[in-house]
Amino acid sequence: MKYLTNCSTDPYFNLAFDEYCLENVKSGQPYFFLWRNRPSVIVGLNQNVYSEVNLEYLDAHGITLARRVTGGGAVYHDLQNLNYTIIGAHPSPEPFVEALRKLGVDAQLTGRNDIFVDGRKCSGYARRVSHGQEIIHGTLMYDVDLDTLSHVLDTPFSKMNAKGIASVKSRVCNLKDHLPAMASLDELQAALQDILSGGDQPLPPDIVPLDEVQALSDSKFSTWDFVYGRSKEAGFTRSVKLSCGTVSADFKVEGGVLTHLVFWGDFLFDEPASGLAEKLVGHRFTPSEISEALARAGVSRYLRGVSASDLLELFF
Repeated sequence: MKYLTNCSTDPYFNLAFDEYCLENVKSGQPYFFLWRNRPSVIVGLNQNVYSEVNLEYLDAHGITLARRVTGGGAVYHDLQNLNYTIIGAHPSPEPFVEALRKLGVDAQLTGRNDIFVDGRKCSGYARRVSHGQEIIHGTLMYDVDLDTLSHVLDTPFSKMNAKGIASVKSRVCNLKDHLPAMASLDELQAALQDILSGGDQPLPPDIVPLDEVQALSDSKFSTWDFVYGRSKEAGFTRSVKLSCGTVSADFKVEGGVLTHLVFWGDFLFDEPASGLAEKLVGHRFTPSEISEALARAGVSRYLRGVSASDLLELFF
């Protein structure tokens, strides 16, 4: 296959590179490129980030959150994960699987969109059709930090949590353990590049104007509206013990905005907490914006002796 080169590790730029190629770079035959992201969590187009991702862990560890234009679930990338993209009329992940087999890995296409080795998942992929051609892009775990992978997707509402961290780590694998002859991911990437290209020449580098890709990254993929604002509705119930008593809340977040909120519990109050809820609904569900709304609301009137910073713990 012909191929492109993308050396960026910026997840926003790389997702923009994917979409730009899908919609603008036409080729009579499928073409591919291999790429990597710095530590990041990439959610599917239709996922709610608040229910699928441990946002507090991401913030504490400087991990980027991004959204792709294909379906499927949330995935963790770091620089020991290799991503592949194949674009064409009817692309298939089979060439990638065959390349792994040539390197001595007994890789199998299994289930809906996974690649397994010895019964454990080492890769997942997603696809999308646009402008008369199709994209397949996926991961390949070489030496990914499995502890971080488990924590970033560990929320009370995620499939990852339901299956348990220990279970998750037992169901996935790093290919480093299956490629003892490979000294590094760089070496594996070079070998896969050689096999997949099969001697074909690269596409002209100017076929993808990087300034246009960067503009797409800036205007779409790195924006709050795309990353958070596309989140579908998700409901939550949380509780916290404060000086006034136990405060619980049922709330919903849709499109990155707090759309519904009801407080309940054995707490002491001067005015009904419904008044506080009314002052919070409609705000973006971010720590900074909710904190500012709480500060303006006069929390102690509704929850006796409680400050805005105390109550913020209930939400974040």
